[in-house]
Parts: sequence; structure tokens; C-alpha cells
Amino acid sequence: MTMPAEDFELYRSFLYKESGLVITPEKMYLLESRLNPVVKKMEMEGLADLTAKVRMNDVTAKHAIIEAMTTNETFFFRDTHPFERFEEVVLPKIMESKPAGSTIRIWNAACSSGQEPYSLGLILRENAHKFGGYKFEITATDLSEDILDTAKRAVYTQFEVQRGMPIKMLMKYFTQQGSSWALNEDIKSMVKFEKFNLLDPMTKFPEFDVVFCRNVLIYFDQETKGKILGELRKHVSKHGFLFLGGAETVIGITDVFKAMKGERGLYIPSHSVHA
Repeated sequence: MTMPAEDFELYRSFLYKESGLVITPEKMYLLESRLNPVVKKMEMEGLADLTAKVRMNDVTAKHAIIEAMTTNETFFFRDTHPFERFEEVVLPKIMESKPAGSTIRIWNAACSSGQEPYSLGLILRENAHKFGGYKFEITATDLSEDILDTAKRAVYTQFEVQRGMPIKMLMKYFTQQGSSWALNEDIKSMVKFEKFNLLDPMTKFPEFDVVFCRNVLIYFDQETKGKILGELRKHVSKHGFLFLGGAETVIGITDVFKAMKGERGLYIPSHSVHA
């Protein structure tokens, strides 16, 4: 049975206000598929019971809904290309701009269950001989507390490690635990996880040399995308870089970043030293 229009509007408005997610009527199937497990988990009889909880401003129900709707797919070294550019283009250029001994700060926004920031950590560890004169800090944030707990545990299923993780890295940096794989502590310790909503002010963050904000903006409307990019610009150094997803762009949204010539999905500040 299709969700009543007034119920859909309730969820649409609530999710937009709390997380910036844009749920259009054609995505009703997605909304219902994500909410049904919440109904089951909370031991309710049906979606109408969950909707009633939202109308009563039930904090537990609202939290569960946000968790369900903002948990997005990720996997190790997703799309390959950005990680190659990070290693082969971005880091060398940053090291040209910063003296040896400096700290290179990396922010992975909307990190989900941790595969992306850990992929960055693995690249740094595997290439330590190239980057030996520098210190690295990786900050990873997400709106979902549940998914951050998963990321901090860093224990992945066979299916999850098979998606993108080279077998040599798997054997070198993971320990098998039954049918799962636990990431070794030396890589886990490279990433600091923190809860953060991209709609909130970013004033607590320092200036970063690299920001990964991939496959996130596609869920927001144009105005929200512009606001987020504007805030990100305040925290990307003049020699810094921004990675977006393959289906994302700054064109027609903001002029504070521009595409780096010849590099798909890679952006630099409009007045970048790399221009």
C-alpha cells in the first residue's frame, strides 16, 4: 500500500530540516524500503505506527529514521580513480607547497562505515617512503552515530573486503576473525572519527589540505549544495583540493571552487596556487 500523501510530506519535511536530504515523490519507494526495517526493529505493527511517533515528535523514532535514511553505500577504494589521483597528483602538489615536517590534514566528510578514510590511511602507510617528511591527520565525519560505531570497530564481512580491497593489502593489514576481517590497529589509529552534520556550521574545524566529500551532494537541493560548498571553501587551504563524486560538480552551483584541468572529480579553490 502506498504511503498517504500527508505522511510522505511529513517525512519529506522532517528529513530536509534535520539532514538536508531531498526526498521527491518518485523516491517514495526508497523511503518506504528504508523505513520498514525501522518498523521491524522498533517492534511496531506497521509504518502507520512509526508515522504516529514522528507526529508526536518522538526523539527515538526520529533518530532511527535519520540513521536509516543517511546510511549510504561505500566500499574500499571506491571508483579507484580518486585514490590514484590522491596519491599521484594531490599529495605531491601539497608537498611542493608545504615544507617538510608540516602536517597534512585530510577531511573525509560523510565517511559512512569507514572504508573511504581507511583506504586513504592504507595509501599513506603503503607509500610512507614517499611521504616520510610529513605528518598526516585524517578526520572522518558522518551524521549517523550507528555507522560511526561500525567505522570505529573496523570489522568487515568477507563481502565488504572483497569489494575493492586488493588481496595483498587484505593479508597485510587485516586479521581474520571467523568469517570477518578486522583492520589492524596501526591503520585504525590513523583516523579520528567524529559525528558531524554537513548542514551545521563548520567553525570547529581547522584548515584542511584535502577534503573528500564524495557522493554526498547528490542528495541535496541546489541551494543546500551551494551552502555546503561555501562552508567547505572556508576550510580548504589555498593549496588544497576537494574531491567530489563522479556525478557531482560545482558548475552552476558556486564559483568558490573550480575544476582542476584534466582531473575529473577534482576541484581547487578559485584562487588556488595550483591555477
